[in-house]
Amino acid sequence: QVQLVESGGGLVQAGDSLRLSCVASGRSFTSYAMGWLRQAPGKERKFVASVNWSGANTDYADSVKGRFTVSRDNAKNTVYLQMNDLKPEDTAVYYCAAGPVYGGNYVYWGQGTQVTVSS
Repeated sequence: QVQLVESGGGLVQAGDSLRLSCVASGRSFTSYAMGWLRQAPGKERKFVASVNWSGANTDYADSVKGRFTVSRDNAKNTVYLQMNDLKPEDTAVYYCAAGPVYGGNYVYWGQGTQVTVSS
């Protein structure tokens, strides 16, 4: 099993950058694919980015391609989401998630961290 805790959210202006971190606990962290998803108030949770167990493969939502970068440091049990050129539409609660298969469903979730981008 995996427990996930996100951090790094905050209030920033459009065009600014922010780096989110997700610290995981559990023996099986290195075997899990990891993902970032976000949910704006009153809207459904949507996929943002994902990375496989080794960090060699990544995927991004079209809305964040070229601006966001997902990475992981298995030695630190941490997954990152570097967010550059933030836009007001990026405002949401960002969740870290883990799943056994890259590109598959997530089975473990963090509590989320708020990202607010002002225009």
